[in-house]
Amino acid sequence: AGFIFCSAGTQIYVLNGTDPEGQPVRYGLSFDPGSKEYFRVDPKSGVVTLIEELDREVNKQIIICEHVVEKVRVFVMDANDERPQFQNMPSIVDVPENTPSGSSIYKVQTVDRDTGSGGSVTYFLQSNDPNSKFAIDRHSGVLRIKPGENLDYERSRTHFVTVVAKDGGGNYNGRVQVMSSSATLTINVIDSQDSPPVFVGTPYFGYVYEVSSPGSEIFTVFAKDGDVENPNPVVYSIESGSDGVFGINKTSGCITLFAYPAHLRREIFNIKVKASEVNAEGNLMDFSVTTVTIRVVDLNNHPPTFYGESGPQNMFELTMYEHPPEGEILRGLKITVNDSDQGANAKFNLRLVGPGRMLRVVPQTVLNEAQVTILVEDSAAIDYEKSQSLTFKLLAVEIDTPERFSATADIVINLLDTNDNAPKFSSDFYIARIPENSPGGSNVVSVTATDPDSGLWGVVKYSIYGSGSDLFLIQSDSGIIYTQPWASLDAEVKSKYNFYVKAEDTEGKYSLAEVFVTVLDLNDHSPEFNENSLEKTMVIGAPVKVEAVDDDAEEPNNVIEYSIMKVEPDNIFDINAETGEIKLKPYIKSMDIVQNITNQKECTWSVVVQARDRGSPSFSTTTVVKIDITETQLRGPFASFLMQSRENPMQILGLISGVIIVMVVVTVLISTVMFMRTKNSNKILPSRRIIRRRAKHRKQWNFQNPFKPQNNGENFMMKESEVPLAENINCNNNSVGTRWSPPAPPRAPLPPPLPGHSRSGECLWAVPTVSASVASKSKKRSCRHKENPINTALVSELKLKLEQKKITNRY
Repeated sequence: AGFIFCSAGTQIYVLNGTDPEGQPVRYGLSFDPGSKEYFRVDPKSGVVTLIEELDREVNKQIIICEHVVEKVRVFVMDANDERPQFQNMPSIVDVPENTPSGSSIYKVQTVDRDTGSGGSVTYFLQSNDPNSKFAIDRHSGVLRIKPGENLDYERSRTHFVTVVAKDGGGNYNGRVQVMSSSATLTINVIDSQDSPPVFVGTPYFGYVYEVSSPGSEIFTVFAKDGDVENPNPVVYSIESGSDGVFGINKTSGCITLFAYPAHLRREIFNIKVKASEVNAEGNLMDFSVTTVTIRVVDLNNHPPTFYGESGPQNMFELTMYEHPPEGEILRGLKITVNDSDQGANAKFNLRLVGPGRMLRVVPQTVLNEAQVTILVEDSAAIDYEKSQSLTFKLLAVEIDTPERFSATADIVINLLDTNDNAPKFSSDFYIARIPENSPGGSNVVSVTATDPDSGLWGVVKYSIYGSGSDLFLIQSDSGIIYTQPWASLDAEVKSKYNFYVKAEDTEGKYSLAEVFVTVLDLNDHSPEFNENSLEKTMVIGAPVKVEAVDDDAEEPNNVIEYSIMKVEPDNIFDINAETGEIKLKPYIKSMDIVQNITNQKECTWSVVVQARDRGSPSFSTTTVVKIDITETQLRGPFASFLMQSRENPMQILGLISGVIIVMVVVTVLISTVMFMRTKNSNKILPSRRIIRRRAKHRKQWNFQNPFKPQNNGENFMMKESEVPLAENINCNNNSVGTRWSPPAPPRAPLPPPLPGHSRSGECLWAVPTVSASVASKSKKRSCRHKENPINTALVSELKLKLEQKKITNRY
């Protein structure tokens, strides 16, 4: 029996047996000894079932013996369950780099034990590189170099190619399955003699130094055969550019110098060197050429050096006046700097180091040699008074050399003084105080001014001037200020003096300071009473005042205190110590009390009053004040004011003047208000449009009541009524005669008719009304144009003003 691939449990065969005796038949299976049991049989039905999957590649057929003495042969059908197996991969193959394109380099072999399509194998390369150099025949498995592609050992020495083998697919477990395998082939490229020599370490630079000699090795070139696996020897030669002063060893590539550096005519040599391959027969083959640049350079073996007029020098000295002009060259310094090296070794910077930025050096960068120039940059800083000698360091430092050689020179400048300073006072102003009545020649104050210049330029002379200097003098050498011998200072006459003091040197340079002198007041005046105040009349309730004057200039010398020294009888008066007001004791309020105190009929007292100042020592003066006590009939505050002001008439005069001014102001205000009201009441509102009608009959003015309110005070209108022409139209006692119109000038509007006249062929003028304010005043009156004389006069006046206004506007 034959079977295709089946899974375990599949029914594959049914045994059918009979017993001639009619007995039931039972079935069983037996296998060869040592073989695997793949089947099981049902003992009653004879159904044979597969108990394990079959593999044809292991067992193509299985022999089963039935217990009924029947031999059964089971054939196993193939399924696609095997992958292609590579027979010669992975593998390594060597291919010369000069193998022609399209050549076969390897054949891939595989075996697939499946039958049918599952055993057929196709090949392809697994690569994502579009520049791959290889291709494979899909049926034969032959690997070739792609047409147009070549192998290059120098670019890539090894290639890795992955080959995929895939079968044609087949049935497996009821579905189609395709099996594949892959393996890698390593391709080593074998070098061939196809590359010229290659120079190593290019570009090449060599140097010839000033200490080099003929035969010195300058530089060595090195080249190797480009074919690394089988290199040929290389020989060297100079093609051009040596000018006969350089040579090269043909085997080592060492370039040597043939002449002294001083005899070389150029600083740079570009030498063409050729490297050639030599085969076994000694013939020259491929070659390469490179350039070797040789520069003749100077060794940095000389530092910068400063030179004076007599040779190398490291100190320079100069004497000059202070404050030279800015930008001036210090011509007394003859300095040269030199570096004997060449090129970059002879390039250095110059720098001047010293106090501040007084001087500047030029140039700042030097190549080989230069004349050093020192310029003044800050003239004010070169000051003899600050420093009489200046010391600077002049530095020369190489720029681009590793040694950074340098040189230093000292520059010493001795300064000479000039008169460049004016005397200067120790203060801008001086304040002095001197007591009054000091004797002439008294010391007031000492001023001091200094001049930092040397010699005679530093000698200072003093003098004073100004409006306040008349009473003073100054010693020209010491600066001490005294009062004039004849001067008498009195604080009561003048207590403040100020003047200027001048300090001047021998060349006239000077400065000023201001001196303020205060004359101190002394208590040298006694208080003095006013003679007019010795007799006083006192009204009960009002004080009297005594007054004394102290002629001293300042407090407290001129501050006076008053006191009552003696009065009989006493205990009746009090005095204000500051103002000198004398008043009765508070309990004395009438003449009766006064009469009870004294037995005299005349109430007159003699009071001894003392005025004492507060100076030290204190002075005092006494006087007798006769006080007559009386009583006035006036009462009230005004009376009290008059009594208090009876001795001060200016106070009363001021009160009267104030009252008059207030009355004038009130009068002006009242007049202004009345004028404005009158002006507003006489205001005439703008006239309405005049209504004209043709006169068919004689007409007479007929008025509405002007005093009757119409539309919130609007103008009232005059209407026409037919009346005889000869009647008085305006009711103003002016009769109208014949109608007459004055001749009008050419092309000019006609003026309105005069009052009481009208033009021929025209109706009479309508008269505007008065304002509502006028009408409202008489709105209850009964007005009739013929009976009321007030209405008649008002209308006539308004008409006259209107016509006059129009005549004025037209002309």
